[in-house]
Amino acid sequence: MAFVEVTKQGHIGIVTMNRPEALNALSSAVFADMSVALDQVEHDDDIYVVIFTGAGRAFVAGADIGEMATQNVSEGLAFSELGNNLFMRIDMFAKPTIAAVNGFALGGGCELAMACDIRIASEKAKFGQPEVGLGIIPGFGGTQRMARIIGTGPAFELILTADTIDANEAKRLGLVNYVVPMDELMDTAINMAQKIASKAQVAIRTAKMAIRRGIDCDISTAVTYEALAFATCFGTEDQKDAMKAFVEKRKLDGFKNR
Repeated sequence: MAFVEVTKQGHIGIVTMNRPEALNALSSAVFADMSVALDQVEHDDDIYVVIFTGAGRAFVAGADIGEMATQNVSEGLAFSELGNNLFMRIDMFAKPTIAAVNGFALGGGCELAMACDIRIASEKAKFGQPEVGLGIIPGFGGTQRMARIIGTGPAFELILTADTIDANEAKRLGLVNYVVPMDELMDTAINMAQKIASKAQVAIRTAKMAIRRGIDCDISTAVTYEALAFATCFGTEDQKDAMKAFVEKRKLDGFKNR
């Protein structure tokens, strides 16, 4: 892959956007590489958690304006669908995802971060949806995920003003979970990923799906889904082993993840 790099560290897959000369801008070619990278980490059963980050000064500085500048309506729709389908795949990815936002996360970069489950930002990170300043709107889920994550009022303000905010303001709004020094970013993300990877993975993935599916339902439907998801965990060896160890007051010797 020319624009995306996949590496492994234990049970953690690290997907690095690797087009630093263009601030990792998202083009059709980048999306194609991202799809291949997702296939790779999805089908590797030894990967439990996936971290997304960027090479150089940017996480992703946005979509490729050079590619969009000449698009007509039908081409714009196709480009939006391409990005939206990919980010929905990340949104609903079975394995937990962490965005380690090292620098600029603007436009499509902010949308990529929001598609992840957890966001950790370096002190140098910048967030924003500048699209209205270019005569368009966010096209990869930004108008939908931002309102769900930080609420409609702040989302309206950020999207309609096209303002860029720093990492501390992003944390205040609830857009990111943590802000850390740049040299601690990947260690922080990896430590969190390792903590998640140490738990029962069937339960981890079930909990993720309960949150993702439930957030768009009415509360009655959502808790019904949760109850069914909860019940399925009782059919796992992990539940039997962990609860038996708890009752017997002994340390569990790891999960079987089945």
